[in-house]
Amino acid sequence: MRFDKRTVRDVDPRGKRVLVRVDFNVPLGKPGAAGGEATVADDTRIRAALPTIRSLVERGAAVGLVSHLGRPSGIDPRLSLAPVAKRLGELLGRTVPLVADSVGPAVEQALRTMKPGDIVLLENVRFHPEEEKNDPEFARRLASGFDLYVNDAFGTAHRAHASTEGVAHVLPAYAGLLLEKELVQLGGLLEEPKRPFLAIIGGAKVSTKMDVLRSLVPRVDALAIGGGMANTFLLAAGRSVGRSLAEPEKETEARLVTDEIVGNRKDLLLPVDVVAAASVDGDGARGAAVYDVDEVPDHLAIVDVGPRTIERYAAAIGGAKTIFWNGPLGVFEVPAFANGTRRVAELLATSGAVTVVGGGESVQAVEEAGLAGKMTHVSTGGGASLELIEGKTLPGVAAIPDR
Repeated sequence: MRFDKRTVRDVDPRGKRVLVRVDFNVPLGKPGAAGGEATVADDTRIRAALPTIRSLVERGAAVGLVSHLGRPSGIDPRLSLAPVAKRLGELLGRTVPLVADSVGPAVEQALRTMKPGDIVLLENVRFHPEEEKNDPEFARRLASGFDLYVNDAFGTAHRAHASTEGVAHVLPAYAGLLLEKELVQLGGLLEEPKRPFLAIIGGAKVSTKMDVLRSLVPRVDALAIGGGMANTFLLAAGRSVGRSLAEPEKETEARLVTDEIVGNRKDLLLPVDVVAAASVDGDGARGAAVYDVDEVPDHLAIVDVGPRTIERYAAAIGGAKTIFWNGPLGVFEVPAFANGTRRVAELLATSGAVTVVGGGESVQAVEEAGLAGKMTHVSTGGGASLELIEGKTLPGVAAIPDR
């Protein structure tokens, strides 16, 4: 896919103070029993931002990084970016100071003492409610003292917030290398996928993915559906799903997707067998068993795909040239019910196809299995990747001028 936005490659940052919006909204581990600081539990998003950070500092820029973490209501020390600053410093092999605020005197003081090649991390920008309101005055305060703005936060590019969209109208704005990579890889799925093109879509609720499914149906050669959302499709096909999570009010929409796939002679892969259990937590694992989709007992809930279903998915994966995967195929957070999701990760890693993984638990699955490096692209954006696939405009991208 052609990328027309101007990037950090298009500017000489030497001697400039550059504000870089990164997505460091990472999971934090709990402090140990003896107290102490929280730590970063998964540094994937931090590592993904390193190429842009290094490109700027190696070319003589002084870099201020800005990010959010969680959903604070005002200042919340539990959502400080201090653990992120520590982990970033470890990855860069240098100390990265954390500025006590994202705007105001603390930032002004830090900028006065920064030299080319220096890096600081500003405190959680969502400590200010004006951030999510995209307040123009707050955007000007964020921009104050900086010469350039770089957006490298694909995970928040679908949000029109002050640090993702507003600042781009105050400072000369450029895309970072990660943002460019995400848009090229995901955009390529829409414009010129190698065929056959297989999409594997999972997750809990079909209502959150219906727009994605509608967008993919005309583009794919095969569509595999798993997770809780598959239960609604099974209901629409006249199957019984017991006590499983399902959305009966979405049956009509599920039938329309099914009819369009089948009517255009494309393959729709729904579960033919499933793992069902009395409960969806770890306690339910003891009584879990495999059932055909026609034979799920009324008192049980579907928690994973079964072995014959995995074989069908494996055959589709083996024959595909492009694969997009978003969402788990079972109750992935319970290890006993994560087999289908793990198996798909393994199959993609050895498929030889162009493999693009996006969203939450599917990314977690390939990371935990140590297979991320074997994928063509692992997206850092959940909601952003879905909205891009749906064909929506991402405000954080639209605000960056074309070359």
